[in-house]
Amino acid sequence: MTPEEFNRIMTPMRARLKVAARGIAGDDDRAEDLVQEALLALWAMRSSLSRYESLMGLAVTVMRNKYCDSRRHAALECGRELPEAARAVAPYDMELHDDVALISAIVDRLPSLQRTVFRMKEIEGYDAADIMLVTGCTAEALRQNLSRARRKIRDEFMRITSRP
Repeated sequence: MTPEEFNRIMTPMRARLKVAARGIAGDDDRAEDLVQEALLALWAMRSSLSRYESLMGLAVTVMRNKYCDSRRHAALECGRELPEAARAVAPYDMELHDDVALISAIVDRLPSLQRTVFRMKEIEGYDAADIMLVTGCTAEALRQNLSRARRKIRDEFMRITSRP
């Protein structure tokens, strides 16, 4: 893969990666560092990127792993071990981890088409044209299914957690 090809693929993802990194790290400076580290790691493995279905998912996984590694390294430098709970769910706290698991379970119970379009759009980062191609939906049907999926997830999450 040439540098031009890599940039053509990765540049459009950079903004979404920064948002994901901000969610992982919590601040803009560390988020930018995570994005840079992830892009460097992806560049190093550029010859095997064609094996992966979702480069966005791969990049987020790389960022999360880099963040966890840096936390472990910092803890070891300070002469302390991370508690077991922190190792298990880092970088998420327990409540956030539980919410993510709950939302994942709710998504699993959606009707097939809604589940598919939601995962492709929100989790895997596909654009609408690709989703329409894969599912055979029209633009209007895609919009409606995505809207219904989001609403069902929100309503079910609020019902279960009793949050206003």
